[in-house]
Amino acid sequence: MKYRRLGKTDLKVSIVGVGTWQFGGEWGLTYTQAEADAILDQAADLGINLIDTAECYGDHLSESFIGNYLSRRNRENWVVATKFGHHFHDLFTRTDEFNSESVIKQLDASLKALQTDYIDLYQFHSGPDSVFDNDDLWTTLDKQVQAGKIRHLGTSIGSNANIHQTEASTKVNSKAIQVVYNRLDRAPEELVFPSCVSQDLGVLARVPLASGYLSGKYKPGAVFSDTDVRHRHDAESVRQKLEDVQRIQKEEVPEGMDMAKWALAWCLKHDAVTSVIPGCKNPEQVIANASATDLISDNHPQAWKA
Repeated sequence: MKYRRLGKTDLKVSIVGVGTWQFGGEWGLTYTQAEADAILDQAADLGINLIDTAECYGDHLSESFIGNYLSRRNRENWVVATKFGHHFHDLFTRTDEFNSESVIKQLDASLKALQTDYIDLYQFHSGPDSVFDNDDLWTTLDKQVQAGKIRHLGTSIGSNANIHQTEASTKVNSKAIQVVYNRLDRAPEELVFPSCVSQDLGVLARVPLASGYLSGKYKPGAVFSDTDVRHRHDAESVRQKLEDVQRIQKEEVPEGMDMAKWALAWCLKHDAVTSVIPGCKNPEQVIANASATDLISDNHPQAWKA
């Protein structure tokens, strides 16, 4: 495993992390604690130390799986990133909760679920600019940093071209940007990434496999269950993406190479990207995701120098 400094923070993060939206039950599977343990133990064995989750992945359900796991392991070995801003009601149903009072309640609920005294990276979760531009919110969060409940603040931008929130990062003391970035969606390269580089912000690339489409496992016409968030994707858009995947696999992926491995490494080779945070359904997928590091000769600007 290789490691990079997350922007201006002192966090040393593995270049491949573990995305845990799937633990919340919206990717077609329901998890047990033993299954979550197996995934996280496999990650630890491979040197992965970054876990990304959110309060709304099953109403703190994902966080609870992680917290139960961490209570029986060495918390200090992990960089835990979670988010705030949404209240989970049911599968795929949320309401926004970005006012200061609500965010404190969410933070305390996340700390309880994660069974920890602090969160390494606490991220504003895909909210609109109107609630982002609230000085009271960031003042409240800064007080939580001073109190030791949060080590660093971050911003998970909803639109991967949201330059407004990216540009304001230094002003609000947000030190990392989480953004959708993959071979099918390169929008951050135009404005967001240059701003991240100029501010020395960490970048977590979410959906690096384009919701699994870049795994190469799916063909045009694929159908997903009604408990899988992908069943909500526009059918024509999915068909076009899968056709693009077939073309990319033929024209860009070296013969005989696993496409998912190639796609993750493709993201990591950009100078702005600190880490990718793909989801994983089982330990075997953790191993496959981590193998992307084989393709990285790390001369990245944030490469961790021992």
